[in-house]
Amino acid sequence: MKKEKEKSIRPKQHQQQQPGLETLMKPAPEYEPDTRKLKLAGKVALITGGDSGIGRAVALAFAQEGADVLISYLNEHEDAAITQAALEQLGRKCVAIAGDISDEKHCKKLVSQAIKEFGQLDILVNNAAVQYPQNDLEKITASQLEKTFRTNVFSHFYLSKAALKHLKAGSSIICTTSVTAYRGSDHLIDYAATKSAIVGFIRSLSTSLAAKKIRVNGVAPGPVWTPLIPASFRPAHVATFGSDVPLKRAGEPKEIAPCYVFLASEDASYMTGQILHPNGGEVING
Repeated sequence: MKKEKEKSIRPKQHQQQQPGLETLMKPAPEYEPDTRKLKLAGKVALITGGDSGIGRAVALAFAQEGADVLISYLNEHEDAAITQAALEQLGRKCVAIAGDISDEKHCKKLVSQAIKEFGQLDILVNNAAVQYPQNDLEKITASQLEKTFRTNVFSHFYLSKAALKHLKAGSSIICTTSVTAYRGSDHLIDYAATKSAIVGFIRSLSTSLAAKKIRVNGVAPGPVWTPLIPASFRPAHVATFGSDVPLKRAGEPKEIAPCYVFLASEDASYMTGQILHPNGGEVING
């Protein structure tokens, strides 16, 4: 059997000298930035954990770029109301729905509600998570292990699966993993394991959906000042939280949100299966 000829996507051409002349290239490379416009105009996003922290910052950043948003949260009604009001002040529509994303039925409800309210879904941000510090493996109960994985990992599967029938070419799934997936954490063993699982999920699902032109990427924040920190750690730990990274401080949610805007927009049209690392300067391998 003859080897199939490689299909040409550009005219055959060659230049005699390096580094070469762009003026001779056919077609010419596209280099002019798009005319400035709202990056997410006409888009609809579903963001889990959108009531506070990174989720709230992402919701506001999306709204500033023209998106309407459905935020999912557990039971933090006051925080959710503040986020909803902030988005509405920006002139965007925001729907807030409480419930447990570790329950597949609730995840299906979130997607259905987004379609009911907005008629479409373009961006899914799997962000919400829990963590329960334990100093050694023997203290991690079966109950804790299951709860951490159901909330942090199973919800990614449930929501992405429910969203797929509504996503189309150009849509985006963005998952929040963590620096702990890469460097580990001796007091967050199960949490770090879920974040590693999310990296595998991103890389596998991105390959699965590439033919449909649906991009799947992730963000792996380092220490960020969110409600999860004082809700997880003792006061002494909270007081020094983030001081061990090269920039010597925890990040703010607003410093993380631009990563999500980038990945959700056409600026990242050539990125899928990738992880961004806003982590205060930690060097990551993998």
